[in-house]
Amino acid sequence: MSNTSLPGSSNTASTSSSVATAAPPHPLLEFWQYFKQNRGAVIGLVLVGVLTLCALFAEWIAPHSPIEQYRDATLTPPAWAAAGSSKFLLGTDPVGRDILSRLIHGSRLSLIIGLVSVTLSMGVGVTLGLVAGFSRSWTGRFSRMLETIIVRFMDILQALPSLLLAIAVVAILGPGLMNAMYAIAIVLMPSYARLTRAAVSGELNKDYVNASRIAGAGNLRLMFNCVLPNCAAPIIVQATLGFSTAILDAAALGFLGLGAQPPTPEWGSMLASAMEFIQSAWWVVTFPGLAILISVLAFNLMGDGLRDALDPKLKR
Repeated sequence: MSNTSLPGSSNTASTSSSVATAAPPHPLLEFWQYFKQNRGAVIGLVLVGVLTLCALFAEWIAPHSPIEQYRDATLTPPAWAAAGSSKFLLGTDPVGRDILSRLIHGSRLSLIIGLVSVTLSMGVGVTLGLVAGFSRSWTGRFSRMLETIIVRFMDILQALPSLLLAIAVVAILGPGLMNAMYAIAIVLMPSYARLTRAAVSGELNKDYVNASRIAGAGNLRLMFNCVLPNCAAPIIVQATLGFSTAILDAAALGFLGLGAQPPTPEWGSMLASAMEFIQSAWWVVTFPGLAILISVLAFNLMGDGLRDALDPKLKR
């Protein structure tokens, strides 16, 4: 008796294997695939990495102490100039301090200023944005007034020029590095509050929020466990861009004498102390200015790449 088989039964295994789909990529791998498509973002990430390494290992990287004065080598040109010295690669300032060492130690201050300012502003701004967004769903007359009060207060802060508001806050609190951080945090706070409120307003009517309410979740659980994780992508992008704003505002306050005080190696104060030598010694103002420019540009480029990688509408 001959062996017979139904048509197509011989390749059943191969058919089932072809139907099987590959496992989706890891979220971090998918994020990196979208992020690396933006070459400017990759360059910004590399520059931020170099800046972070300089901040972490400043004591070992810097060739000299940032406050040590070499009185016999004041206003020494960079090493490649005619009268330059290999001991000071980027030259010295008017009191004989090594500019390269001060720039390296200044990167630590810039990152600390950005980290503290962004953390404070994001913490307060996101909380206010959550309260303003959720107050619509609360019952009571005061809940409606609460949203109006928060939104109008943020509008007033955002209507003022950021640098002018920071100067006013520092003038009240007094000059100093910590007070400058508080002032920058107040300046950055409205953007986080408005962004969070807008994101929360778009999430409240979705099914998962209604299901959590039916399951008995309270307001705090809805805020921080359900809605906030789904609003994290634009907040992360805003925090990255806030770093560049904080560094720029801190340099401006230091230039005006309201931020870090001498002899602290802060880029803005370095510019302020060297303005009178801008024509006779170009290096004392050029290198701190380039440090501010490169760091701000690096964070902006990285934030642009994060926006493309985290926002589904902008993924290419």
